[in-house]
Amino acid sequence: MKTFQRILLLLAVLMLVVVIYNYPKLNILAGYSAKSTATSVFLGERSLAFTDATDNNFSPVHLATDAMDTTTKSATASVFGLLTRKAIIREGLGSVLTLSKADENNPYLTPKRTINKNKALPYPFGDAPQKDTVFPNVDYEKLNTAVSSIFGERKSRAVLVLYKDQIIAEKYSEGFHKDSKILGWSMTKSILSTVFGVLEHQQKIRLQDKAAIASWQNDPRKEITIHNLLQMNSGLEWDENYDEISDATKMLFLERDMTKLQAAKPLVGKPNESWYYSSGTTNLLSGILRDQFETHQEYLDFWYTDLIDKIGMNSMTLEADLAGNYVASSYAWATARDWGKFGLLYLHNGAWNGEQLFTKDWVAYATTPTPTSEGVYGAQFWLNADGGFKDVPENMYYADGYKGQRVYVLPDQEMVIIRFGMSNFNENAFLKGILEVVK
Repeated sequence: MKTFQRILLLLAVLMLVVVIYNYPKLNILAGYSAKSTATSVFLGERSLAFTDATDNNFSPVHLATDAMDTTTKSATASVFGLLTRKAIIREGLGSVLTLSKADENNPYLTPKRTINKNKALPYPFGDAPQKDTVFPNVDYEKLNTAVSSIFGERKSRAVLVLYKDQIIAEKYSEGFHKDSKILGWSMTKSILSTVFGVLEHQQKIRLQDKAAIASWQNDPRKEITIHNLLQMNSGLEWDENYDEISDATKMLFLERDMTKLQAAKPLVGKPNESWYYSSGTTNLLSGILRDQFETHQEYLDFWYTDLIDKIGMNSMTLEADLAGNYVASSYAWATARDWGKFGLLYLHNGAWNGEQLFTKDWVAYATTPTPTSEGVYGAQFWLNADGGFKDVPENMYYADGYKGQRVYVLPDQEMVIIRFGMSNFNENAFLKGILEVVK
């Protein structure tokens, strides 16, 4: 009997050690699932069952048990009953993970938006039905084959192909349609970059200015410029790893103010000589943007009034952290058609229906390869300057999000291509197939 008791005691101790060791991971895992559920259900207008089956069905997130409360517009996720996280919906700001009970009732500001629906003009400048334009130089049968090639096992949710401002192909998987809002993940970084482009065009900011971070003023970090941060070439330490507890996962699922974590990191390289992809840098830039405005309300409004609503991306919602900063690294929701408008804005060098939101020079800046990035990265945009996509023009550039969310801009072909999904895919083959349909 004593031997049996010792074995039980040993197993209990081992189980306790396992729980203690994995508790921080459970915190992040449950946080991911709770936030994903809240936003998918209440912002994306999808069911809990659909969300669990399509968004939260991968390892280890599938270990969480999700629940929602339609009265409070909140969602919870529990892992083996050991830890529960809660995400709440805030009007105009999407969902946010709570860190304390008080967070559920704390007051917050809401962005003021101007939604102008022009029923006289067709997409992309209005809401009227698109003109039935057929291009004689487009092989539509081949186009449909190319688009369909990344559905099914490749888990695409939406594909939109724009040519000369016209939709020439549009396809959605079951459960999605043209009005479905989909998370862009890191494509949000390109929105952040563009806000800087708008501010620069308005002569309200200079990219070569030093980043005004108070804690940097007495050490070498004071030399870091806004330009260095936009190019992710600051030399600051950061761990962008989503398979374990890292700077990135702690920031997204454990921090109240996501603009601060990168600012607290030391230099491990030299500014302008040390490219490293960092979501923390993008959120630091969101905090720098906030400091450009006299009030928090002005910061919240500007992204919409001078960019998002200006081009009719009316479905877009930027999500914010508990401190009221837009989580520019990761959290923007919109329809495929509205993400298409964003691509078209770049295709037209910042001009939108007769108004110049940013300059052609900004487009050139955003798509100039960052030193030491080997031609793959500009100012919060990914590039093909290294010829990584061998069958695609080298001046193609794109907004890139987790699991293959994409807005591709192809200037020479007058094309914008949108893809949303839940897995990566053969991008070169897909793009090659699309390009070959235009004679």
